[in-house]
Formats: sequence, C-alpha cells, structure tokens
Amino acid sequence: MLLRSNAARSTARLLHPPPRLLSTATATSRAPPLRVTTLDNGVRVASDPTPGHFVAAGVYVDAGSRYESPSTTGAAHMTDRLAFKSTANRTADQMTTEIEQLGGQFISSSSRETILYQATTYSQSLPAVLSILSDTVLHPNIEQEELDIQREAALWEVGEIKTKPEMILPELLHETAFKNNTLGNPLLCPEDRLETMTPETLREFRRRWYRPDRLVVAAAGIEHDQLVDLANRYFGAVNPAVTATTASSTTTTTSPSPSPSPSATVASSSSPSSPPASSAPFSTLTSKLASVVSGGGSSTPSEEEEAAESYEYLANAPARYTGGTLLLDNPDLEFTHIYVGYEGLSIHDPDIYALATLQVLLGGGGSFSAGGPGKGMYSRLYTSVLNQYYAVDFCSAFHHCYLDSGLFGISISVEPSFLYRTPELLAQQFDAVTRPMKNGVTELELRRARNQLKSSLAMALESRMVQVEDLGRQVQVHGRKVSMPEMASLIDRVTLTDLFRVANRVLRPSTSPILSDRKRNGLPTVVAQGKLRGLPDITDALRRRGLAGAE
Repeated sequence: MLLRSNAARSTARLLHPPPRLLSTATATSRAPPLRVTTLDNGVRVASDPTPGHFVAAGVYVDAGSRYESPSTTGAAHMTDRLAFKSTANRTADQMTTEIEQLGGQFISSSSRETILYQATTYSQSLPAVLSILSDTVLHPNIEQEELDIQREAALWEVGEIKTKPEMILPELLHETAFKNNTLGNPLLCPEDRLETMTPETLREFRRRWYRPDRLVVAAAGIEHDQLVDLANRYFGAVNPAVTATTASSTTTTTSPSPSPSPSATVASSSSPSSPPASSAPFSTLTSKLASVVSGGGSSTPSEEEEAAESYEYLANAPARYTGGTLLLDNPDLEFTHIYVGYEGLSIHDPDIYALATLQVLLGGGGSFSAGGPGKGMYSRLYTSVLNQYYAVDFCSAFHHCYLDSGLFGISISVEPSFLYRTPELLAQQFDAVTRPMKNGVTELELRRARNQLKSSLAMALESRMVQVEDLGRQVQVHGRKVSMPEMASLIDRVTLTDLFRVANRVLRPSTSPILSDRKRNGLPTVVAQGKLRGLPDITDALRRRGLAGAE
C-alpha cells in the first residue's frame, strides 16, 4: 500500500512533464466507446471498461493554484496535503487502517488547474475505494492539529525544493512568465502564508471550488452503469451549485469529433461547465476592476477587492502572459541553470500536436544519460548541444499547456566557464526550428519525433493510474476522451511546414497570420540560478535573431 499526498510531485512534473500529460487515449487500437453521465447535481461520471485484474478510480476537481485569490494563496497545496486525514465519517486512524487493508495505491496531487484524488485496487474493492475517495473529497474535518502537522511538513518540503534548481526553477519560471496572475500564482504555499493558514481558509477554498459541477468521477476497468450507481451513492447527495446543470444526461462517444486537442495536467486544465470567459458577469467585473485601476468610475478599493475575490472573476480570469527576467546569483552551485521560455499554446489549440512534436524533436536530457535509440539520443539538443559541448551538463526542451495559455522553451545547465557561449547557443537552437536552413530540421528528424511521441503516449497508458487520470482530465477539459488512433492520426499529419509555422507562432508571434498571435508581446521569460558572473544578456542574444518580441 502506498499513500501519498505530495505537492512536490506536482512541482517536479513542471520540469519535464511526462508524455502522459499530452495523452488523450487508451492504449488499444480499438478503444471501447466512452460514456459520460452527468448526475442530477452536475457531477460528471466517466468510465473506460477496458478489462483487467485491477481497477483505477479518481476524483478530479476543477481547482488548483490558478484559481486562488490573495486571501486563499496556498490553499490548493494545503488542501492536497490534508487528503486522506480525518473526515466526518472516519477518524484519521480509521482512514489509514482501511487504506492499508485495501492495499493498492492512494494518492492526491495539486497542480495549477486541478486537484486530483486517485486509487488503484482489486476490482471487487471499488465500492470501498469510492467510499474513501468521496469521504476525503466531500467530508474532511480539516482539524487544527492536522493542519499544524502538515504546516510543519510543508515548511520542510518547500525548504527542500528551494535547494533543488531542477524543481524550483520551473515554478519560478511560471511566476515570472505570468506575473501576479492565474498561472503565475505559486503552486507551493509560500512560507509566510504557511504561518498564517487557518482551517477556515481551507474550508472557504473548498466551499468555493468543490462544487458538483466542477467534479469528475472516473474509473478504468469497470462497466459504466455500475460506476454510475456507485457515483450516485457516494456523490449524488451533494447539493448542486446554482449554475450547475440540473438535468441528468448520458452520452456515448462512438466517433471522433473534429479537431480534438490533447489534455494537460500538469499542467495541467478545467471544466467546460464553467461559464465562458466572455460571460456577462466576468465582463462586468473586469470592467469595474479596470475602472478602479485607471482612476475612473466610482468603485472603491473595497469593491475592487470584493470583485477580485468573487467566484465569477476567479473562475474566468484569463491567463495574462507578461514575460520577464529573474536572475538568482548563487556561487555555491556547481552549475548555472538557465530557463528560457515563451508563451505557448492553449490545450484547445489545433496546433498543440505540432508543438508537442516540436518538443520531442528538440528533446534533450543529461550529458550522462543511460539512454539510447528511442530515448532521445538522436534529438536535436543531444546532437547539437550535449554531444558538442562537454561543459553542458543538461539541456532539454519543455512544454506546459493549460486551458488558455502555455509555456514552451529550453532549459540548460552549464559549467560557469561556458556562460559566455550559452545565450547565443540557446538563440541558435530556437532559430533553427523556425525555418529551413543548413543543418536545420530534416524530414527524418520529424518522422522520428512523430513516432517517438506516439509510442511514448501509448506506452504510458499501459498504467491503470495514467489511464484513469487521462480519462478524468479529458472529460474535465473536453467533455470526452480522444482515442489513440485519432490522436496518432493528428500527429502523423504534422509536416515540416507545420513545424516551422507553429515555432514562429510561439517564438515570433508578430509574424503570425493569426490576429490573436500578433496581439501577444512575444517576450521571452528568462530565469537563471547559479554563478552569474560573466553571463551575457540572454534577451539581447535572442533579440539579435528576432526572438525577443516586437520592439
């Protein structure tokens, strides 16, 4: 039995999101039809009946750090840490004892757009598993003593993560790229907030976001009707939210919809049942906030704060990419670690497949990787950087996609003696994927990247836990799950022309024929930690190749 509730695991995903975060399918070539049922109170129930000895179940909440307000900063992290503790129906000891008796694996995890609770067990134990999941999701006690214990554990956890550049820098990259808004909200509870966090803060966070219309109950390895009966038993009594759909409906997906897009977790993520960003309440609230900021109108600071704390505003606030630079001098580090990122694409963008393929094509890893063919050793960052410069310890592409934005870029760790070469080297790698050139991207590289992406997605879905998370997140984001053949077909359609076009959409948005792209600032986000003396201006190196936004 493994019981985990660890936001550090979510933070670690930020560095190199596993391929499963892009997955939208089962691993079989002929997936059974997906059925999604909406209960009377708005809870969505999704099943994948693929048989097996084990069943996996999960509850997925449209919550996470992007939805936090100033008064609830860090609540998602601490809510995650308090999973599987005492509830209205079980003491903490009873919870632990029942989980140990069931065996399997129970985990919770918080990310920017989702809080999830998952378990795997033998098929006959599914009712007991859903009972535990519903209890910890719907009826936690959140006792002061439990919070105090987790507060101390979180302080240690945050302190440890801060000492590991590979874990903290992806977090700082988000905070710099989306400064003071949504995706830039800290994933880990800030230490000053840990000191002041109260049970009532967490209860208020839960009251706002743990609504039936923001919950998905999913399971893999079970018949749909059986899952619906269990979901009704354990989740059907929750009072519906005011805006929740009250009519119960069932749909069966038997054929692909046009232009599907892969999910994110990590990234990353949320409910199609939420009002659209252009809804009237949100427009009114943003107008009021803009009026206060500009000095117009009669709104008072208290009205502004009240609007910024409202559910309507927080649920629909768009991610605003700012870009920026954060330099952290730390001479004690052996290597200097640098991240350069650009605003990526939304999870719903049809070009998300091409961008995912571009990440695999760039690839990369560590200089002492034990990998080989099929493990990225022939990717561009290996052949053009790691195999060419002994002073580079690590170099890899990263890609995070979210509901309405994303981050795409390259991270590199080098010996301080190589700093003078690093900015130009990074600029070269970005430029090389934007157009045909000598020693540029070839059809062979593209074909290898497409095949590697497809195989990694299919193999990841061999895991029951991955399978059910993929299902739950897909239903959250798209309302359905895309089959592996469908996704593979979309990946196979990516051409070199597509690759260059999408690279320019991200790296040089002012040149894009798409109006919404041209509205982006195109600025890079640069985060560096280590010995910084002798490091040239990275943005200047990017600007010389037209990779620093419109002047």
